[in-house]
Amino acid sequence: MKRRLFLQLPYAAIAGSISTALMMPALALSREQITDATAFHAMRRFANLPSGKIAYVERGQGDVALLLHGAPLNGFQWRGAIDRLSLYRRCIAPDFMGLGYTQVPAQQSLTAHAQLDMLISLLDHLKIGVVDIIASDSGGAVAQLLAAGYPERVRSMLLTNCDVEPDSPPAGVQPVIKMARAGTLADETAKWLSDNTLARATFGAAVFHNPAILSADNIACYVTPLVSSALRRQQYHDFHLALEPNPLAGIEAKLKRSNIPIRIVWGGSDTLFSMADANYLDRLLPQSRGIRVIPEGKLFFQEEYPDVIAEEARRLWTV
Repeated sequence: MKRRLFLQLPYAAIAGSISTALMMPALALSREQITDATAFHAMRRFANLPSGKIAYVERGQGDVALLLHGAPLNGFQWRGAIDRLSLYRRCIAPDFMGLGYTQVPAQQSLTAHAQLDMLISLLDHLKIGVVDIIASDSGGAVAQLLAAGYPERVRSMLLTNCDVEPDSPPAGVQPVIKMARAGTLADETAKWLSDNTLARATFGAAVFHNPAILSADNIACYVTPLVSSALRRQQYHDFHLALEPNPLAGIEAKLKRSNIPIRIVWGGSDTLFSMADANYLDRLLPQSRGIRVIPEGKLFFQEEYPDVIAEEARRLWTV
């Protein structure tokens, strides 16, 4: 999984029967109408699974949309998309093990394949058979593993900037992995809680077109669980160390045979995952519906442009 932790930047310096509802135009929501951190915390649920106490947010009814976040984020990344899509899908946004508010024991593996096992267990626990996936960053790597290993459980997949087999982990995440190996990553990340300006100037500038999206509450929502205890700090490190070896090695042959409809939406200004990665996915996946580029978008553009995610997801679902 990719941890686009992505402070990479100054961190490198310190990454028919289609329903009428589906055919309706997406609602335009103002910033004030978007779910804030307090409301999102109130929505959080937990599933007691063999791997641990898995945190997730659920909203809406009907067919399920599974939203998979990147690192060092959690399900809060998708709040804007959930606001827009929960009218049309039962949206479920889990927190991966080692990130967010999910709690797992010290011995639990945090590899991409272990994360996949956790997701399958969560879907079974919630009695969910098939999902529409929306994924980002390291979550995109797990999404591809899910599509390759359990194709019968994936109805469609919307992939944004994320790992691909030839670029996993990308070179830009190596500074973060090195900090994790040295045991300094959690300490550097914890500084963002007391210095929001630093968070925006480093991490924020690396992954957002407008780093101001990182309000104090949003920073706290992302960072607090990662550094809340010695165990969580170690797991934050272990998550990044588990990005090697390449978790997607050997997956290409299975994806070449995939019949799952795919749409690719890519931030064109991302310094971690290039347009070459998007083009690779488009060529590889037989049912690709092409690429939409957000020219100014960086790694986590999904958080800044939830209307784009909602528009593209609903278009994909009507195919």
